[in-house]
Amino acid sequence: MTDALRQVPLIDGPAEIRGALEVVPTEVGVLPRRLPEWTIAQSDVSMQRQATAGSGVRVAFRSAATVVELDVLTTVSMMAENEPHPDDAGTFEITCDGAAVGEPVRAPVGNALLLDQTFAEAGFVAGRPSTVRFAALPTGLKEIEIWLPQWVKTELVALRADAEAEPPAPTGRRVWLHHGSSISQCNEADSPLGVWPVIAARAADVDPVNLGLAGNCYLDPFVARSIRDAEADLISLKLGINFTAKAAYVLRTLGPTIHGFLDTVREGHPDTPLLIISPIACPALERTPGPTVWRDDVFIATGAPATVAAGALTLEVVRRELARIVTERAKQDPNIHYLDGRRLLGPDEADEYLGEGLHPTPAGYRLIGERFAEVVFGAGGVFGG
Repeated sequence: MTDALRQVPLIDGPAEIRGALEVVPTEVGVLPRRLPEWTIAQSDVSMQRQATAGSGVRVAFRSAATVVELDVLTTVSMMAENEPHPDDAGTFEITCDGAAVGEPVRAPVGNALLLDQTFAEAGFVAGRPSTVRFAALPTGLKEIEIWLPQWVKTELVALRADAEAEPPAPTGRRVWLHHGSSISQCNEADSPLGVWPVIAARAADVDPVNLGLAGNCYLDPFVARSIRDAEADLISLKLGINFTAKAAYVLRTLGPTIHGFLDTVREGHPDTPLLIISPIACPALERTPGPTVWRDDVFIATGAPATVAAGALTLEVVRRELARIVTERAKQDPNIHYLDGRRLLGPDEADEYLGEGLHPTPAGYRLIGERFAEVVFGAGGVFGG
């Protein structure tokens, strides 16, 4: 720590933690959570690992500082059979007055959470807090945001700056809350600003709250209640890939579950513009039902196409059902809309932009974010204006 740096309180001070639905105290500092703490009792450990990942979360304040330090304790999940400690915890990025400054800063590795072959917790290797430093920031008073690694749990321990800090100015921007799967959490993006909802939000000048939850977009009632109770001027739900891949529903149960989820969201946001997005292209599941498996790092659907007639789900079926539900609800709800996810990334682009047949590459995430900004936030888009 440089002597000239002064402490900036993370709680009850000028710093504002954006993009999290809740901030809770821990033994070392504070933890931003993208789902409220009460959801722990209603979900499994996989969901909670994703709820504490930092996708779209940032620390905001206003200062003339040219040097900023953030002490953090990261927790990286890894397979127990691999090396005894990971060497990658993603990166941090900083923006000043909305513009990225410098290159992403490598996140220090702290704790390691060990997982077995079923992804259950199998052990824990404790680490220590470390410092992330940003220097040579532009001079003059400015709005500063430090963006957390999108796939890592990050506890915030201390914040310091070489000038006085004050609360960030109100942005006046609309708050856009988005919920989806790993394709919205964007673990494979090359930096926190490479997350596609963040790309779209920055292009459209809105404030993002990204509830992309890797492997956990299952229409859970506690997620619907969390969205219901959250602040939002715009809401989008990107649904389909997780419950199709795991064969979690059949056609008979899917429709009522989607309606129930939407009913709950509408309890808190009766008139908020609400966009339902179907899955982007995924060749394995387009016409073949789940469940899916990984074979030699390739995503494969193992269901029988003949079972579709009996109600098994494919992405083609899910898209039709989502479009049907939105059309029916729109008769009483003029603020609900549908977007076919293939407009964001289509079948003819899968070979180029899907790294292993499921998750987009960093370039794929950039493409999705740019297209979403144009199609949804642009002229004539349902979030335009």
